[in-house]
Amino acid sequence: MAKTTFEEEIYLRALTGRLVGKALADLGLNKVAVVASRNIICSSIATATEATYITLSGGVTYHFLAEAGKEADIAKRVKEFAPQVTVLQFGGETPIEETKKIFVETLRQLAEGDVPGAFVFHVRIFAAGGLAEALKDEKIREYLGKKDLFVYTVGFDEGEVYVNKILLDGEEIKLEKIAEYQVTLEHADLLNRSLKDRSVIFA
Repeated sequence: MAKTTFEEEIYLRALTGRLVGKALADLGLNKVAVVASRNIICSSIATATEATYITLSGGVTYHFLAEAGKEADIAKRVKEFAPQVTVLQFGGETPIEETKKIFVETLRQLAEGDVPGAFVFHVRIFAAGGLAEALKDEKIREYLGKKDLFVYTVGFDEGEVYVNKILLDGEEIKLEKIAEYQVTLEHADLLNRSLKDRSVIFA
C-alpha cells in the first residue's frame, strides 16, 4: 500500500503533469489533445499537463474523457480536433484491468479512424502492460507502427522524469531516451512513496 494520502496522490499528479506539459511545450507543438481516464487522479495530471502546456507554448489543447462504450466517439472527436500529438493519460484510481480494456479499445478506434498525429503514453498504463496488450491487435500494431510514439518514465534513483521515444519491432518495445527533467526533492519523495513504497531522505 502506498505511503501516501489521496490528497498527496492528486498533488503528485499536479507536479508530474507540470513536467509533461513543459516537455510538450519544449517539443514546439501548437496543438495537443489529452485523452484521460474519467477519474480524479487522471483528471488531475491531465489538467496540470494542459495548463502548463498552454502557459509555456501559447498552443491549443482540449481534454477528452475516456469511458467504456464511448471509445468510437472519442476517436471521432479527436480526429476532428486534428492535434499534432495525442497524450493518452490512463491510470488513476480506476482498477487497472478495467483501464487497460478502455485504453486498448480507444487505440483500436483511433486506428479504425486513422486518426493523424503522434502519441504520448502515460507511464502508469505503459508500465502496466497496456501498450504491450494493445500491440497484440494487428490493426493497432499496423497503425502505431507508422506513428511517432513517446512515453514518459521515472528514474527513481536519479530523481528525474524521462521522455522516451518508443521503437516498435512487431510486438517488441524498445525505449530511446530523448530528454530528461530534474524533479524537486518534494516531487521525488512523493514519486518514491507512491510508486516504490519508499521514502527519500532530505539532506
